[in-house]
Amino acid sequence: MDVSALARSYVSASSPLRASSAASITRSRSGIRKLSTSSTLRQSPNTNSPAYPPHNQHKRLAFLKSGFNSSASQNPVRASLATDKSSELNHLPFGAPGNSGSGLRTTIYFTIVDRVGALDEVLVALKDLSISLKRIESRPSRSKHCYDFFIDFDAATETDVRAVMDELKSTASVVNVVSVGASDADTSAALVSVPWFPRKISDLDAYATKDHEFGAQLSSDHPGFTDETYRARRAEITRLATQYRHGEPLPTIKYTDQEIATWGAVYEKLMGLHQTHACEELQYVYPLLVQNCGYSTNSIPQLASVSRFLKDCTGWTLRPVTGLLTSRDFLNALAFRVFHSTQYIRHHSRPFYTPEPDVCHEMLGHVPLYADPDFAEFSQEIGLASLGATDEDCAKLTSIYWFTVEFGLCRQKGEIKAYGAGLLSSFGELEYCLTDKPKKVPFDPHKAALTPYPITEYQPQYFVAESFRDMKDKVREFAATLKRPFAVRYNALTQRIEVLDNKEDMVRFATGIRGDLSRLISALDKLAEL
Repeated sequence: MDVSALARSYVSASSPLRASSAASITRSRSGIRKLSTSSTLRQSPNTNSPAYPPHNQHKRLAFLKSGFNSSASQNPVRASLATDKSSELNHLPFGAPGNSGSGLRTTIYFTIVDRVGALDEVLVALKDLSISLKRIESRPSRSKHCYDFFIDFDAATETDVRAVMDELKSTASVVNVVSVGASDADTSAALVSVPWFPRKISDLDAYATKDHEFGAQLSSDHPGFTDETYRARRAEITRLATQYRHGEPLPTIKYTDQEIATWGAVYEKLMGLHQTHACEELQYVYPLLVQNCGYSTNSIPQLASVSRFLKDCTGWTLRPVTGLLTSRDFLNALAFRVFHSTQYIRHHSRPFYTPEPDVCHEMLGHVPLYADPDFAEFSQEIGLASLGATDEDCAKLTSIYWFTVEFGLCRQKGEIKAYGAGLLSSFGELEYCLTDKPKKVPFDPHKAALTPYPITEYQPQYFVAESFRDMKDKVREFAATLKRPFAVRYNALTQRIEVLDNKEDMVRFATGIRGDLSRLISALDKLAEL
C-alpha cells in the first residue's frame, strides 16, 4: 500500500487538506511552561538561601492549583500566560498539542485491511465530510495483513466526531476515537473526555515553541532585568531550546567565566551540606557525575554528557526547555523517562538567589537521582499515571510530586535524609527540614495528594518515605484508583505509549510478560545450581 503517495495526492487536491495545512502542522508544535512546582528554591526572608520571591510563588501556585480549570475566564493566571484557549489545552487528542484552527482537534485511530484502494476510500469519505486533516500517520498493524492509521482533524462538536467515526466503521475493521473520548467499533460506550497526551517521544517536541513563563522574558524584579547583556544571553540560550527537536544533538552552551564563577559558588556551598543532609543515593551518584559528566566548581555540566550518563544508568534522558511547562505537560514527559531541563543560570549579582529554575537547580537538585534505578522507576510511575488523567487527578499527582520529587524526605539507617530537589538546591530549607520544627509523617500518596502546602515559607510538614521502591509501589497502587478509563505502558523499544484498552493489546502484553518470567525462572534455576 503506497501510503505516502495517496497522502500526497490528497494534500495536493482541492480538498480540506491544503498546502496551508502543512504549515499549520508545523505551527501546532507548541507547548507551555515547565512544572511550576519543580523548582521552588524558597527561603525565609532573613536567610541567604536560593529562593523564589513570595509574589512569584503566589503566581506559581495559582497556576499550579487552577491551571487545570477548563475555563480560562475562571483562571486569570492561566489566561494571561497561555496563548491558546484553555479548553484546547486541556482536551487535546494524541499527537495534536495546540490548535491553530477553530474547533476541537481530534485524533482517530483506525485499522484497515491491506488491499488496493482501501486508504483511498477512507480519504474520499473524509473529503466528502469536509474534514480538514492536520496529520495522517501510518504504521504496520499488529493484526496480520492490516495497517494502523492515526489522523488529526478539527471537529466543531462531538456530533462531527461521531459522524467521522460512523463513516470510518464502514471501511475500517477497528476505530478508536481519542480526544473527546475513546470508543471501540465493537462497543457502544459513550465518549468520555480525555485530555491530550503524547503517544510517542517525539510528540514532546510540541512543548518547544509555545510561550513559556520566564525563559527569555524576565519579570521586573528579576536581578538581571536591567542587565541587557544578561537578557541577551538568556535569549540566546532559550532560542537553542526552542529549536531543539527529538533525535538531534542536545545544545552545547559555551559558558562564560562569569557564569562558571556563579555555578562554582553554589556548587561549593551545596556540596558541603549534601554530605550531611542528603540521601545515600545522591552521595553515591555525585562522584560518578564528577567522573563522567565533568561536575566541578570550575565546570558547568552539559546536557549532552549528563543525558548520556543517565541513559546508560536508567534509560532517562534530558531535553532543553525555555521556561516553565504546565504541570500536566511536565508530568507527561516523565512517562517517557524524559526530564526537561533549563540551561541558563541565575544572575551573577546574586548567586545564592534565583526567582526561577536554572541549571544549578536542575543539575544539583534533580539530575543526580535519575541515575538511581528505584527513583527513576518511581518518577516514571507518576508520569504514566498523568497520561490522560482528569484535571482533578492530575492536580493530585502534582501534589504527590511536590511532596516527593521536590520536597521529599526518606529514612535511612535510623536517620532522616533529604532527597527532594527543592531541598537539595536550597541551603536554608535543606538545613531546616531536618530540624524538629517541621512535622514529619510517613509517606502516603492518598494523603499527600490532598495535603495543601504553603508557598511563601518553609514547609510545615514533610512526608518521609521508607525507600524509593516503597514509594514506587504505593504510587502504582494509588494510580490504579484514578478515574482514567484505560491503562497505559511505556514501550522502551519503540519509545511509545501503548494504551491497553482492548483484549488483543492486553494478550500481547501478557505474552511478553510470560516470556520475561520464563527467562527470570531460568536465570534463578542456573543461580541455584552454583
